[in-house]
Amino acid sequence: MAKFGSKNKSSICASNGCIFLGGAMSALLLIWGLSSFINPIPNSNPKFNSIANHLKALNFTTNNNFTQNLLYDPLDKTFYDDPETCYTMDRPMKNWDEKRKEWLLLHPSFAAEAGEKILVITGSQPTKCDNPIGDHLLLRFFKNKVDYCRIHNHDIIYNNALLDLKMDSYWAKYPMVRAAMLAHPEVEWIWWVDSDAVFTDMEFKLPLNRYKDHNLVIHGWEHLIKVEHSWTGLNAGVFLMRNCQWSLDFMDVWASMGPNSPEYEKWGERLRATFKTKVVLDSDDQTALAYLIAMGEDKWTSKIFLEDGFYFEGYWLEISKMYDKMTKKYDEAEKRVEGLRRRHAEKVSEHYGEMREKYVKDLGELRRPFITHFTGCQPCNGHHNPMYAADDCWDSMERALNFADNQVLRTFGFIHPNLLDKSVSPLPFGYPDASA
Repeated sequence: MAKFGSKNKSSICASNGCIFLGGAMSALLLIWGLSSFINPIPNSNPKFNSIANHLKALNFTTNNNFTQNLLYDPLDKTFYDDPETCYTMDRPMKNWDEKRKEWLLLHPSFAAEAGEKILVITGSQPTKCDNPIGDHLLLRFFKNKVDYCRIHNHDIIYNNALLDLKMDSYWAKYPMVRAAMLAHPEVEWIWWVDSDAVFTDMEFKLPLNRYKDHNLVIHGWEHLIKVEHSWTGLNAGVFLMRNCQWSLDFMDVWASMGPNSPEYEKWGERLRATFKTKVVLDSDDQTALAYLIAMGEDKWTSKIFLEDGFYFEGYWLEISKMYDKMTKKYDEAEKRVEGLRRRHAEKVSEHYGEMREKYVKDLGELRRPFITHFTGCQPCNGHHNPMYAADDCWDSMERALNFADNQVLRTFGFIHPNLLDKSVSPLPFGYPDASA
């Protein structure tokens, strides 16, 4: 269930101000490491109505009991059999919507749920981390994403291969996102989540209906981008992109500002001239996206959704101090409502998330943030932004990971009593109601 109302209007403004004051203060963070669309298909779209009609003719249904057939791949020719099909970004893909539609018609067990299917992608560098605890931290960050995907039935990919040698650093994720669209025509959405981002509300479901007329969703504020020309008016470390021709075309335009472009240096100059506070000399993906939103054509900007209604990704320095207070508020709700503290199978966790919604929707800043993003901490290379103390980064990561892990461990009958301690304790029946 979509969860809004986590911040009232005044608190949104105050919180946004805090986030982007912090963002402005940390504008140098990109220097210290990596920066860690078929048109939307309405129900009346005749192309995809034909898929539904075809499924009906074959007596296929779209109920939740329908199983994808992993052993069926007919001999009919598809785009995979075309030698001109290319996974790299140097050769444009044409007619992707039609090609994807044809593949789904030949694979009806996948077509049945394709409209909302999400593939999560994350990853890290091909080599080991310089930070002695970096690889351990990346493992824990990945475990957190696997937990979230298991609860919500999302597929997930972890990539540590550099698919384009020139598109490294900030740009490394886009060749993978493009290749994943072609490799996974059964998914409607590709969801990139940086390796240093933690899901901290494990029950939250993306409000996909909110994005039905858009192809790219990113955390940001229109005023900061279009009026103030702030390069921190959005964060490109977490984004949701529809698997469609628009997205492939948009990524081509976006990447034309990157290191594969002969105009790469000029784009760096142009971005710095437009976004006066930008200090990274090169053209980076985040500022390039801000430029396309601020200055781009309507065919691009009209399909981009700037999400500011909840923490699509939230700045860790503001959030990490609040976890204990959040836990207390959620425990208070469970003490009042017996149904919320009922033991249940992990597979039905979404049901309890929907049940909890009415009791937590007005908690404001004490609402669990959906994603906590450790921008500038650089867990892998350890070269954190010097405006932070190292212990602030590492302790806040520990707290965030254990805060999220507690939401998972509850279903297994355990919990971390202390968010700075990895040890766990078994839970009594009826927890957290002491009288149960």
